[in-house]
Amino acid sequence: MKNYYFGAYFLSAVILFVFLSCYSFRQESKTESGKIRILSYNIRNARGMDEVVNYDRIAGVIRRIDPDCVALQELDSATERSLGKVVLDELAKRLGMYASYGSSIDYQGGKYGIGILSKEKPLRKVTVPLPGSEEKRSLLIVELPDYVMCCTHWSLRQPDRLSSVEVIKETMEKYTTKPVFLAGDLNATPGSPEIQKLSRSWEMLNDPYQLTIPSDNPRNCIDYIFFKKNPLFHITVLQTCVENESMASDHRPVWVDVQLSKK
Repeated sequence: MKNYYFGAYFLSAVILFVFLSCYSFRQESKTESGKIRILSYNIRNARGMDEVVNYDRIAGVIRRIDPDCVALQELDSATERSLGKVVLDELAKRLGMYASYGSSIDYQGGKYGIGILSKEKPLRKVTVPLPGSEEKRSLLIVELPDYVMCCTHWSLRQPDRLSSVEVIKETMEKYTTKPVFLAGDLNATPGSPEIQKLSRSWEMLNDPYQLTIPSDNPRNCIDYIFFKKNPLFHITVLQTCVENESMASDHRPVWVDVQLSKK
């Protein structure tokens, strides 16, 4: 009988050890898998193709995609047009994500610019001015625990866009120890000189043949997600998608799933 109880106790201990080991392995795999989903979306202040401002609708699109990080463009912050609301904060509280805002210009008593939503709490952020002869532009850089996310919205004028490539290159040279992503509305088609110039230092992750604008009948791709080339890291695109969303904004959301690993 004593041997029976000892055997049962030993077997229970082994089962518990295996369970805890498997649980620990699953937790490690989840946190160290290197899989990231990144979304870029020009939301036009949540004003849809029906000209209705609807934060719940935009939040619903983002929730459906379920990204780890979102680069958003065309965001009012406490302007008359937004009735004093901070658009990025309206989305953040609906989605339970952290908000990082970058102002490009003063507008109607408030600000107008770009933003990043993230599931992880940002470590720091910085906003860098970019060339914009028709309207000031900016680059928002948000450092997260495992990677750096950049958001931008380029000028409508090509000389400004070409100059923006140089500013971004110089600004991002110091970011060498973490993977770096750049996403946004670049107002340039894939074959343009500015996109070709950017691609010397950055790898395009989304499929440029998947068109993003106008949302009701897409004819061009001007929204992108890039990865800064770095010999320390290897990146694999697992999936890229332009969401079939034709009403919430005049742009369609574009997102990618990537797998990151150190070389």
